Amino acid sequence: MQGPMGPMGGGVLMANTKRETGRKVQQGNIMAAKAVADIIRTTLGPRAMLKMLLDASGGIILTNDGNAILREIDVSHPAAKSMIELSRTQDEEVGDGTTSVIILAGEMLQMAEPHLGKGLHPTVICRGYVKALEEAVKLLDGLAFKIDIEKREEMLKIINSTIGTKFTQRFGNLMAELSLDAVKTVMVDLGNGQREINIKNYVKIEKLPGGALEDSKVLQGVMLQKDVVAPGRMKRRIQNPRILLMDCPIEYKKGENQTNVELMKEEDWAQLLKLEEDYIQTLCQDIAKHKPDVVVTEKGLSDLAMHFLTKAGISAIRRLRKTDNNRIARACGATIVHRAEEIRESDIGTGAGLFEVLKIGDEFFTFIVDCKQPRACSILLRGASKDVLNEVSLKT
Repeated sequence: MQGPMGPMGGGVLMANTKRETGRKVQQGNIMAAKAVADIIRTTLGPRAMLKMLLDASGGIILTNDGNAILREIDVSHPAAKSMIELSRTQDEEVGDGTTSVIILAGEMLQMAEPHLGKGLHPTVICRGYVKALEEAVKLLDGLAFKIDIEKREEMLKIINSTIGTKFTQRFGNLMAELSLDAVKTVMVDLGNGQREINIKNYVKIEKLPGGALEDSKVLQGVMLQKDVVAPGRMKRRIQNPRILLMDCPIEYKKGENQTNVELMKEEDWAQLLKLEEDYIQTLCQDIAKHKPDVVVTEKGLSDLAMHFLTKAGISAIRRLRKTDNNRIARACGATIVHRAEEIRESDIGTGAGLFEVLKIGDEFFTFIVDCKQPRACSILLRGASKDVLNEVSLKT
């Protein structure tokens, strides 16, 4: 009698699955790795060509970055998936060499194929690669030399070597200088020879189609795609502003859960509205007594609060991202406040030289720039089209 597990007691195989072993699998893995390497081989070197791809949402990607290309490829072969993961790891850990690492891995597997044909075991070949790695590291240690990060020319040479084969190399030192200036802006000396460089959180690339690529620059401060809450009534340009950052709503409190209020008299409704108005007025008075020029909140700001702030001569911006609020705090020396009654003088940011709202194209952008000690910055990229800007931002 045969049970559901089959005559040998093993699991039931699906109809479309296929199990391969031995030499055939090794050849399949090598072929898959070579196929991945061949996809991006033409994007490396001084005669590199850009690949034009369609992403999952139907948009166009124009790039010669290995990781960006492989990220859009959908593969099912385990060896090919492992190769793509290799590129992703290289991008996260080093930030450069995503194409080179794939091509080198493909070539090493290809060179191993004849040895497998001679009957050498894969572990023996791997030991040979490990010995070659040790020799390569020794050779590199002999070639290595110290770099003085204070010498701008030396640093620009290093940066240019990483973008020399990219789309941006035709613009000379422009992209290298943008990258170096941005990193130097956010670098914090912790003492004992240690430095903190948090590019992910405190450097943001803002892409604005239109204008020439040569108009790109590093802002000594922060740029946001926001306008003041009451255009025409609030100031859009303030020299040496006092900036208050908040992460609480400047509007009446809503109930934590669904709230029902039963009113018996018409006067009670008027009293309820009066309580809301008094609450918002007290909130705005707590803010205004510290004389800020600009108030920025991550949450909402009601029309009534807008009225009181406008009367006090305060410009306001609402519904800001947490990450943007953190960058403003770093740039102008402010502290994010959680409740209006807890505001102290030390929380006000006074390090910015200019607050300005400008219209670029059809959108309004807020600039908090000319900061005294900006430990956060925005890189403003200009260019002919979105595709060009996406490629440039990838390299910057």
